[in-house]
Amino acid sequence: MQPFTKLAGVAAPLPLINVDTDMIIPKQFLKTIKRTGLGANLFDEMRYDLDGKERPDFVLNREPYRHAEILIAGDNFGCGSSREHAPWALLDFGIRCVIAPSFADIFFNNCFKNGVLPIVLPQDQIDVLLKEAETAQNPVFAVDLEAQTIERPSGNRPFAFEVDPFRKHLLLNGLDDIGLTMQKGAAIDAFEARRAEAHPWLAMQGA
Repeated sequence: MQPFTKLAGVAAPLPLINVDTDMIIPKQFLKTIKRTGLGANLFDEMRYDLDGKERPDFVLNREPYRHAEILIAGDNFGCGSSREHAPWALLDFGIRCVIAPSFADIFFNNCFKNGVLPIVLPQDQIDVLLKEAETAQNPVFAVDLEAQTIERPSGNRPFAFEVDPFRKHLLLNGLDDIGLTMQKGAAIDAFEARRAEAHPWLAMQGA
């Protein structure tokens, strides 16, 4: 998993509440278990019409938001079914940070497991960020995970955010569940060697 340290990128405003995982990546695109290719269908029903043509009024179909790496959203983002494809689709599009007043629990957890940083801020600060993202000539925000701050294009005082220390450690070091386990690789190998020596028939059964 790619480490998340400091991200400077365009922020796209999506001031909608209750954006569920089927809106993020519709169910017909869940046939794959690959984490790539889903970005093309991120927010599919909002991005495209029935003929597959882009809807020009949708934020991610407009410049400079086509290249957004940060999404500023409304309350209860990621609600609905517990599909891990939702953060996969965001990440494949290029979005590595979502800022909202609140998130659905499962989506929130899945973001951390896939290298996406979900940030919770009070609604009044979200409103400020949305306005800056909509009106700034160059809506580039800088999210510093180590310092836990969001620098704004206006140059005004950065906003601070909270993050669980353990999850922060995982993101800073690019560790998903597998990576975290593999940090114990030497201890696992030593255990396997001791077990094979003490119980050789187990190794034979697994052959």
